Amino acid sequence: MTKRMSKETDNSRKNSNTRFWMRLDNAALIFPASLRKNWSNAFRISFSFNDPVDPAVLQQALDQVVPRFPSICVRLRKSFFWYYLEEAEVPTVKEDSYQPLIGMNRKDISRCAIRVLYYRNRMAVEYFHSVTDGTGGMVFAKNLAAEYVRLYYGVDVPCEGDIKDLTEPVPPEEMEDSFQEHAGPVAAPRDDHHVFHLTGEKEPDHFLHVTCGILEGDQLKAKAKEKGVTITGYLSAILLKCILDIQYERLGIEHPEEPWTKHIHFRELRRRNKLEPVKVQIPVNLRKLYGTKTMRNFVAVVNIGVDPRMGYYTLDELFTIVHHQMQLEITEKNMRAIFTPNVNSEQNPVTKVMPLFIKNLVMRAVFDAIGESVACICLSNLGMVSLPKAMEPYVSRVEFVLGSQSQTPYNCSVTSWKGKTYIEMVRNSIRPELEKRFFRLMVQEGLHVKIENNDRKQESR
Repeated sequence: MTKRMSKETDNSRKNSNTRFWMRLDNAALIFPASLRKNWSNAFRISFSFNDPVDPAVLQQALDQVVPRFPSICVRLRKSFFWYYLEEAEVPTVKEDSYQPLIGMNRKDISRCAIRVLYYRNRMAVEYFHSVTDGTGGMVFAKNLAAEYVRLYYGVDVPCEGDIKDLTEPVPPEEMEDSFQEHAGPVAAPRDDHHVFHLTGEKEPDHFLHVTCGILEGDQLKAKAKEKGVTITGYLSAILLKCILDIQYERLGIEHPEEPWTKHIHFRELRRRNKLEPVKVQIPVNLRKLYGTKTMRNFVAVVNIGVDPRMGYYTLDELFTIVHHQMQLEITEKNMRAIFTPNVNSEQNPVTKVMPLFIKNLVMRAVFDAIGESVACICLSNLGMVSLPKAMEPYVSRVEFVLGSQSQTPYNCSVTSWKGKTYIEMVRNSIRPELEKRFFRLMVQEGLHVKIENNDRKQESR
């Protein structure tokens, strides 16, 4: 038996046979349809402690935290017309695998769309993206870490910031689909311009390589300020420059900085005319723009980049371009217009009565056409992680890892904690083409970068 989760419910479990359910939020609709046999749109947030994780205590913490966040511990179900999320049994914590985000397939998601893992002194939560976005996932992981610190270390962690009182009723605003609440009358046209795509021979066993660059946060912030950009803008410009150089190399353009005029050799001109736009996709946390507190997905993306057919771009030019494009794109009015087309599609009367199997075909085609084809890579920055002072001494590291894209091998995610910035570059291809250029260019810019990776030979974790 199911009961729809509404604003009136206090989420109490008066009947143990009753399971709450809720519709997928607007952003979540695309993810079940885009599932592949060996790929799912998932991400991971991990906390490392000073001591090895006690799995029994972690399980106890999970059992106590889950009731406060009923939209998180859910499983994916389907009806004739739509997928929906239903309350799931609290998952059993398990020892981590040799790589992150392994094997979250449709069968797993139908049981529980999150998993909680541990290895040595690290606990991790992995989420199927229909459940929540990075911000919501971080809030849940923070509360799980806080409850673990309370139980394991006997510390009184206060309920402040993102740390919730586990005994309080769930505020209705945490359960809302904020896309529906804040959609506007004007829909921006979809970005349908295809871009250059990184390629590479895929790992035959789908191994996910993770290269983590660790930087001093203050040094990175100062460098970004020197260039007149945010940290996200700084990293986006570095990525654009590296991807541009890869494209030049593949097309055999040896001196792209030479003047771009019609008077150059016709063979060189023909090669340059084959160049494709290069863009970085940046997810924007809409809660800051609209003042919402939803725990569900509430993020939209902007695609920032350049068209190299116009000429050669220096790194300093890219810093300027990225800064101004972000300033123009990331505004309340523009972001509303960006996500409104998706809301309109969902509310279309024809779409509502369309059987799910047809919706899946349509949404998968849309995802393949404009989901990942309009950007080369995603750069998701969760920013500086804040925790109560009482909790800080026991947490040594906080990380955020995206899975690779479905059709291209790379993705990039960023968090900062205790003065360190962690840049996680993931790939599912054999050759480390982008990450070498990326971190090398940062060193050339004067930044000190410490590199760690999940060494495949030792299957380190």
